[in-house]
This record gives sequence, structure tokens and C-alpha cells, in this order.
Amino acid sequence: MADLLFYLFAGITLISALVMVLMPNAVNGAMCMIVSFLGTAALFVLLEAYFLAILQVLVYAGAVMVLFLFIIMLLDVGEDSPAVKPAKLSIFAALTGFVILSGLVISLFTDPASLPATPAFEVAENPTGLSANNGIPFTTSAKSFGYSLFTKYMLPFQMTGFLLLAAMVGVIVVSKRITETEPEAETTD
Repeated sequence: MADLLFYLFAGITLISALVMVLMPNAVNGAMCMIVSFLGTAALFVLLEAYFLAILQVLVYAGAVMVLFLFIIMLLDVGEDSPAVKPAKLSIFAALTGFVILSGLVISLFTDPASLPATPAFEVAENPTGLSANNGIPFTTSAKSFGYSLFTKYMLPFQMTGFLLLAAMVGVIVVSKRITETEPEAETTD
């Protein structure tokens, strides 16, 4: 049953994320992003990480999406807004990202030594009750999550913040109304 639920929620998350990227209307794309966040929260529940699931719903599906929708509504994005045309720089950035991602995937599957020899994280608790990495007792409390988040997982935490900043700037750029203004006549005194 857990496998069926995993595939269901993973499919909902992936499909809504794909639809969000391909959606021409910004408000509908934001709604698909909320569905993707809720699917991710359901995956956290399946992993029995209830704290992370609640944070996912409250912070991302709640506060961040309200901010995105507020920006979209404030900038009055409509069907008549001109679509953003890809510039040479964005095409270059997409190709560069694809080449880097392809290189990483190829190097991962061609060099078996690049795979970790041990599991990335412990699934079961130690008999001593202490985590192998930091000496903090393994619990599901907020203190344990906070300590792990700001020590071992500080880089992914910072990258998540950077990605959210980039997404907000992207929302502003996409929804910015382009107006043609006539150049003002220069007056000479």
C-alpha cells in the first residue's frame, strides 16, 4: 500500500511541476506549484517526517505561494501580457545547464567508484540512541531537525533560499508589463 501511495504522490508532484513550467498563465502555474508542494508534503508523510510535512505546507504552500500570488496579482498579469521571448543568453544558460547535468549523469554511471560505498544516511536508530555524525540524540524533535539543518545540511538550506529568491525575481520579470514609451524631446536652454 505504501508503494502505491508513493507512486501516486510522486506522480502528482512530477506532473503538477511539469504543468507549472509549461503553463502560459502565471496564476494557473502558481496553483500547479501549490499542488506540487502538497504532493511533496505527502511524500514527507510517507517517510514519517511529519514535522517536515507540516513545514512544507505552512511555509511553502502557505506563505511563499501567498507571496508569489500577491506579486502576480499586484503586477496585473493577464492573458494580454506579452510573452517573454527567450534571449540568446537564456538559451546559452539552458544549454550550459544541460551539458553540465549530462556530464554529471554520465560520470555517475560510467565510474562505479564515484558511488558512495556506504549509505548516505542511517535508516535505523543506533542502539546508543546517538547519531553517528554529531553526537546529538536521534529524535524527531524540532531541536534535532534544527541542529542538522544548520550544521550538516547548511549548504542545501542556503541553496534553497537562493532558489526561492531566484523564483521571486523570475515571477517579477515574467509578470512585468512592457510598455513602449516615446523618447522625450530634449530641450536646450
